Order: sequence, then structure tokens, then C-alpha cells
Amino acid sequence: MKLMKKDIHPQFYKNATIKDNSSGETFSIGSTVENMTVEISSLTHPFYTGKQRIVDTDNLVEKFQKKMQKVNISVVANKKLKKVARRTSSVDKIEKTENLTLKDMLKQLK
Repeated sequence: MKLMKKDIHPQFYKNATIKDNSSGETFSIGSTVENMTVEISSLTHPFYTGKQRIVDTDNLVEKFQKKMQKVNISVVANKKLKKVARRTSSVDKIEKTENLTLKDMLKQLK
């Protein structure tokens, strides 16, 4: 009969405290870690609560909003218009010429 090895299992704490940073609540469960801090738990996770909530620990949403404020919308719109104009002009050139092979049409696009 083989016996289990002694002193290989971690210590188990019946009343380990878990702190949820997103809500600030603390609760107790059984764990091998005596004190633990988590960013989100089942108390605040949208899957369990049914409520959508943004947890932004690195201020990524704020950084994105600042970046979008700096972007000049008219510059972006002008770039898109130029791109569309280039495409239509190359297609118009191909349509004006007659009796071209596919190879000739592809050369004109370059």
C-alpha cells in the first residue's frame, strides 16, 4: 500500500479574502492564497450581472478619445476622395480604349 507524500500540497485557507477592485467589495472563499486582489469578479462581470460596463484600468478609452479629437476629419475625408478619384480615373482610361487584351488593361493600371 502506497501512502501519499507529505508536505507537497500548499496550505489551504478556508477564509481567504478576495478584494474586487472594480467594485471595492471584499468576500471570503476557500483558497490556497490568503489574500488576493482581482480586477473583476463574478460580482461585477457583465456576463453574470447582465449589465454592460467598461472597466478601463489603463485609461485606454480616454487615450482613444483624445487621439480622435486631434484627428482633423476634413483631412481624412480628402484622402478618401482622392483615393476614389484615382480608382475611377484608371477605370475610365481602360473603358475608353477598345480591343485591348487583359494584359494591356493591367499594364495601364500600373
